[in-house]
Amino acid sequence: MRAVLSIRNLTVALPAGADRPHALEDVSLDLKADEILCVVGESGSGKSMTAGAILGLLPEGVSAQSGEILLEGEDLLRFSDADMRMIRGARIGMIFQEPMTALNPLRTIGDQIAEMFRTHTDLGSSEIMKRVLDLLRDVHIPDPESARRAYPHELSGGQRQRAMIAMALALEPRVLIADEPTTALDVTTQAQILKLIRELQQRKGTAVLFITHDFGVVAEIADRVAVMQSGRVVEEGRADEILNRPQHPYTKALIAAVPPLVPPAPQVVASEPILRIEHVSKTYRKGGLLARNRRVTHAVQDANLVLPRGGTLGIVGESGSGKSTLARCIVRLLDPDTGSIRLGDTDLASLSRKEMRSETRRIQMVFQDPFASLNPRRRAGELVAQGPIIHGEAPSKAYAKAKELFALVGLDPSATERYPHEFSGGQRQRIGLARALALEPEVLVADEPVSALDVSVQAQVLRLLADLRSRLGLSMVFITHDLRVAAQICDRIAVMKSGGVVEEGTTAEVFAAPRHPYTQALLASVPGRDWMPPVQADALLAAS
Repeated sequence: MRAVLSIRNLTVALPAGADRPHALEDVSLDLKADEILCVVGESGSGKSMTAGAILGLLPEGVSAQSGEILLEGEDLLRFSDADMRMIRGARIGMIFQEPMTALNPLRTIGDQIAEMFRTHTDLGSSEIMKRVLDLLRDVHIPDPESARRAYPHELSGGQRQRAMIAMALALEPRVLIADEPTTALDVTTQAQILKLIRELQQRKGTAVLFITHDFGVVAEIADRVAVMQSGRVVEEGRADEILNRPQHPYTKALIAAVPPLVPPAPQVVASEPILRIEHVSKTYRKGGLLARNRRVTHAVQDANLVLPRGGTLGIVGESGSGKSTLARCIVRLLDPDTGSIRLGDTDLASLSRKEMRSETRRIQMVFQDPFASLNPRRRAGELVAQGPIIHGEAPSKAYAKAKELFALVGLDPSATERYPHEFSGGQRQRIGLARALALEPEVLVADEPVSALDVSVQAQVLRLLADLRSRLGLSMVFITHDLRVAAQICDRIAVMKSGGVVEEGTTAEVFAAPRHPYTQALLASVPGRDWMPPVQADALLAAS
C-alpha cells in the first residue's frame, strides 16, 4: 500500500549554541493509510520535532535544512505559511498532549470544533451544529449537547482529550498526528482514549502517527514502530518485531527499562509501624454565600493506613481519588479536618504550625515536578543545604553534607554550583531527593516522583529509591497512578477511589487477586498489560 505521508532524508538544524547541531538528522519514515505508526524515544530524541516539521510548526530559529515531507506526493517543505494553515486541520489533524493549553479557555467546546468547519468549508450554521454533535457522539462524550455548551475547564481531562480528538478528526484528515495524547491521563481514561483512536482510525481509514515514550502504549496500539535517538531513527519495523525481538542496543535498553507488571519477590519488612493514619478526612468547600452555590468535595474520607518501619506503602488511584491530598495531610502541608497521623508516638495532626516545624526533620516530601519545587534563583547546593541550616546546622557543615548527598544520589558533587535549569528532569528529581534526605528523615513521602520522567531515567530513580531505602533504613509512602511502577517499589498497596481506601494488602496479593471491582478495573486498563519485555520474560522463565 502506498504511503500517505513520506519523510525523506529530513535534516532540521538547531540554532548556534544548542547541545547538538541538528534536531533531526537524515530522518526517513513512511506512514500508510489504515495503520498506526508509533514513534518512540526519550526526551530530546526528536519525536515532537518530527511532528512540528510535518505541520510547519518548528520553533523560532529551527529550520529544515534538507529533505522532503511528502503528503500524497506534495512536498510540504515547499508550501507557504498560508498554504500550511489550510493543510493543518483539513488534511493533517493534530492531538496535543495537554488539551488545556491547546483549547481556548474563553470559548465553548462546540464553538471551537465549529471553527474548523467555518474556516475550511461553506457549510451553514445548522449543518455545522449537527456535525459538531455527531463528532462529540463519535468520540463517546456523554451528553454531547451539554459538552457542546461547556467551556474547557468544565470538562474532565479525559473529556477534554476527547474534544481535541473530535476537533482533529472534524474534516476527516488523511493523517492524524497524536503527540503523547495519553501521558497526562489516568490508566482507565488512557485505555479508553487508546481504544477510541484505534476505533476511529479503523472506521475512517486514517493514517496515525502516534508519538509516545510509553512502551505499554506501543504494545497496545502500534502496527509499526520507529525508535528515535538524538534526532535519528535507529530502528524501525513491525510492532511485534520491535517489542519482542529488538535489534538496536538503544531499543533493547529502553525496553529493558520498562517496569514489569509482576511484583518482585516480597522483601522482609519489620512489622513495627512507624506511621499510622487513623480516620483522616479532608473536605474542600467552595462557592458563594448561598447554599445552592456551594460545592463540597470530600477529598479524603476516613482513611486508615499503616506504614511499617523500613517498608514502602504505595497509594494508587486515578486523579481526584484523594492520593495527593492525603500525602499533603501526612506532611501537614494541608491540615486534616479529622483523624490522627502518628509518626512514632507523635500525632502530627494535633501539632501547631510552630510545633510541626521541628518535626519536619523526621518526615520529608519529594514532589512530582522538581522544577516547580526548586527555587530557580538559588544554586543546587544552597537548596540542599537550606533545610539543615534552618534547623541550626553550621553552613559549612550543611554545604559539605550537600556535596555528600549529591554523590549519594548519583550526581557529581561539583554540580552543587549549578542552577536548577542547568539539569535534566531526572537530575532535578535527584536534587529533590537530596534536599529531602538532607534532614535525615525517618519517612519519605514521594508524590508521583517519576511520572514525568523517561522510562530509562524512571528506572534509574526507582533503583536509587530502593537503594536509599536499604542503605538508610528509610520508610516510604509512594503516591502513583502507574501500576507498573507501584509493582516494582511498593511492599504494600492501598487503592483509593473518591477519597476512600477501597482495598489494601501486600503488593503481591493485590496484583495477583484484586478483590475490589475498582482495583480489578485499574489493573485491566494498564496499557500493554499482556506484553512482557523479552528480558523480563526470560528472567521469569528461568526463575520458574
